Amino acid sequence: MTQRICYRATLQCSLVAVMILSSVNTAKAQTFGVELHNTLMPASGAMGGVSIAKPQDILSGINANPSSLTQFKGTQFIFSGGWAEATFNLTQTGRIPLAGPTLVEPFSAKQSAPGAAAGNIGVTQDLSELGLPATVGVGFVTSSGALIDFSQVPESNGTSSGLFVFSLPVSVGVDLTERLSVGTSMALGIGIYDAPFVGLSHTVMDYALRGTVGTNYRLNDCNTIGGYYQTKQNFTFDNGIVFDPGPGQIAEDVRLDLPENIGLGIANTSLCDGKLLLASDLLYKLWDEADSFKSVYDNQWVVQLGSQYSLGRYRFRTGYVWAENPIDQTPGSNIGGVVQPGDIRAVRYTQGLLAVTSQHRISGGIGIRDLLPGVDFDAMAGGMFRDSEQLGQFTTTSIESYWIGGGLTWRFRRGSCERLRTPDTWGGS
Repeated sequence: MTQRICYRATLQCSLVAVMILSSVNTAKAQTFGVELHNTLMPASGAMGGVSIAKPQDILSGINANPSSLTQFKGTQFIFSGGWAEATFNLTQTGRIPLAGPTLVEPFSAKQSAPGAAAGNIGVTQDLSELGLPATVGVGFVTSSGALIDFSQVPESNGTSSGLFVFSLPVSVGVDLTERLSVGTSMALGIGIYDAPFVGLSHTVMDYALRGTVGTNYRLNDCNTIGGYYQTKQNFTFDNGIVFDPGPGQIAEDVRLDLPENIGLGIANTSLCDGKLLLASDLLYKLWDEADSFKSVYDNQWVVQLGSQYSLGRYRFRTGYVWAENPIDQTPGSNIGGVVQPGDIRAVRYTQGLLAVTSQHRISGGIGIRDLLPGVDFDAMAGGMFRDSEQLGQFTTTSIESYWIGGGLTWRFRRGSCERLRTPDTWGGS
């Protein structure tokens, strides 16, 4: 019995640290940590994800600052999708020991999982015909999506994993005055998780809620500011690990949090007779408060810059993002409530699987109003510059990536919208 308990503790400590956090490599190409935010939305994605003060598609309002929904009038429906592909190389020069056989032998390889697809759907409806200065929105959003696979390398001992988090937000924005709006949303998250190491895990699911509150204020005809606060999303994947150290199997739960987020944004339309939109968002991600991630990530700053020039029916967009490297340079040995045995190399290996270290990304795209009557088209593409990171003495990573996406928006004139005449009243201008 004592031997079994010791085996269980050692195996758990060595596997859980890698398993909990190794699920975000392919789609992490454009993530901040493991979260996509609005970087794959059809319009905002072309502007580096900028969307807090003046979003350019309804999905970005539903998914970020709900108070911005009041900028969209009538009934609008959007269907969009994106594809993210990363080139991720990992070199491990030291053994990661386990009780008995070695968990991971030295190897150097490129992960072989395919890119990740992300689908997003949203609908908004303003309620002014009912005498309410409000807009409601409902969506289906890919919050995080990733696959990783080193199983083609025998020395990796079958390291492979997958994590997808889908969010179903319900958002409401309300105009309190002509200049001030507030909003709130509640999102049900659906997490689908498959931990690495064949024979030790299986696909499991969990559900978790996440709330957001936000506000927007129009300083004048040309400047708008906004901000939001988003709570943690707490997942517990029951029996996420199943292993057999002797007589009978042992199952362990896996705890994983998406972090609290604070966002501030500003948008300006004073140049080029209002045809040029310049916007910037500032994000702060509290990884130090999130279970599992707090031992390998530090809190992270993200600066997003975006522009849009309107020329008749066309919208030309560009974006640049600086994202602070979140890797904790003094990682702890306690990951997900489990104290890591042995030396630090297992923690560094886990960090390597999560090393979204590049600080520079660019994006661009185009929008076409009324591609068909009442139907808009948006397309975007982006890339993250190659970056290498040395993690401790034995682990080195290299990553670069690209992503593409697009969407169609249907705008319907109903109720109060019949009295609206200018294109700007449809939102996103």
